Amino acid sequence: MPYARYTTVGAIVIAFVLAAIVVRVMHGVVHRVLDALDIVSAENRAAVDARAKSLIRALTLLAYGVAAAASVSLALARFGLGEPRWEPRVIARWVLGHGLNLAIIVGGAYAVIRAANLAIEHLQYKLGRRHAQTDLEWQRRAATLGAILTSLVSVTVGFIAILMVLRELAIDVLPILTGAGIAGLAIGFGAQNLVRDVISGFFLILEDQVRVGDIARINGVGGTVEQINLRTIVVRDNEGAVQVFPNGTITSLANLSKQYAYAIVDMRVAYGENMDRVTGAIREVGASMKGDPAWGPLLLAPIEIVGVESLADGWATVRTKFKTQPLNQGKIANELRGRLMTTFAERRIRPYAGW
Repeated sequence: MPYARYTTVGAIVIAFVLAAIVVRVMHGVVHRVLDALDIVSAENRAAVDARAKSLIRALTLLAYGVAAAASVSLALARFGLGEPRWEPRVIARWVLGHGLNLAIIVGGAYAVIRAANLAIEHLQYKLGRRHAQTDLEWQRRAATLGAILTSLVSVTVGFIAILMVLRELAIDVLPILTGAGIAGLAIGFGAQNLVRDVISGFFLILEDQVRVGDIARINGVGGTVEQINLRTIVVRDNEGAVQVFPNGTITSLANLSKQYAYAIVDMRVAYGENMDRVTGAIREVGASMKGDPAWGPLLLAPIEIVGVESLADGWATVRTKFKTQPLNQGKIANELRGRLMTTFAERRIRPYAGW
């Protein structure tokens, strides 16, 4: 009997030593992975380190929890529960068969959630690296996406872990799954538009299709984007009215200020005018604007003359355009019109009276 007890104590010590070794190895693996990551900034480093500490705590809890459960089950099998009323064999068998499983399920779920949060946190900062550090709008979008992914992973892993725990406790999970399916179906029918709006908004934010401050045309309505939410997008049109579009109802979206824009000016001149003189005057005006210190930095290319767009009522419509920095096409077009009017008047080129 003393030999058996020493053997049991030795086995318990070995279990905890193995747990300590596993924790040490996992600690090294996590830090090696962190060293291999492309850390964006000091803030990113602090956030990732905090997530890594949570993950290491979860792995430590899991390792020592398994060792403790194994030690308890071994002790129950060897000591102190030999009386018939305790039914030690049944208890030991249950602990060995289900107790370890419960510890692994709970600890494993916690570790998976922490690891996923660590990965999402780093992904969030890495997405922000492609944009300016002062870009608060993109930071808000990245934070929104990170929160959605974190909640999704936590709920999914937690639900699966709960079902596995109930199964280990010999509780029939079929009625729960059936009830959850029926409830989900009912909610899906009742809130299908809401779900559609949220999913559409998630991909709209993820793909960076439009941003706050952009000039956009949504379902034929043009204006300035004021808010981008997970369910709706808010646009103020040219009349000052606020237009609210549920994301799921957006069938056409044109971003008029992404990366660059075109300042387009159409002018009508009389048939009798020499088109070479007209285009020459336009090119001179474009060159003067390109060389202007106030307007030149806003222009991305020399002026482009598209050509005669139409002929009607004795007038020819000539289209010209400037490639500009985003959100500047309106003032560039106004300045171009003013300079063209002055130049045409000086050279006695007759523009359309209504232009």
